[in-house]
Amino acid sequence: MAPYSFLSTWCVDAPITDVWDAIAASDRYPEWWKGVLEVVELEPGGVNGLGALSRMRWRSKLPYSLQFDARVTRSEPPHLLEAHASGELAGVGVWRLYEGAAGTAAVYSWDVSTSRAWMNRMAPLGRRAFAWNHDYVMRHGAFGLADRLGVELVAHD
Repeated sequence: MAPYSFLSTWCVDAPITDVWDAIAASDRYPEWWKGVLEVVELEPGGVNGLGALSRMRWRSKLPYSLQFDARVTRSEPPHLLEAHASGELAGVGVWRLYEGAAGTAAVYSWDVSTSRAWMNRMAPLGRRAFAWNHDYVMRHGAFGLADRLGVELVAHD
């Protein structure tokens, strides 16, 4: 398995609760996040979505898609949402939200490993391309979130 660690930040001119509502509703991602092909709820969650299990299928600019299951393991509205992934990607994704004078910053850390044999074989040479692909998807998410909320995207990386 090839490990990857990504950190993305989106800043939108919106209240933290609006950003939380959009990010916590992963089943709605395909409506606003280019690259998210499908999200299917496999198991409903309890309070604040804790324990929910979803199957996600993503595709970006490079000619491959990835499918993995994500289970919500921590949910502290409106500040923290954590999910553990298994499948073609395995690891942990954590959203941290902060509200300030300019709106809300959504910081996403994604520490995963690939489980597809071809990706693991290509990792030494393909790591930059895979990272670029991840950044491409996240950029579209930032713009899609701002558009979804009808607000300005203040910054993204």
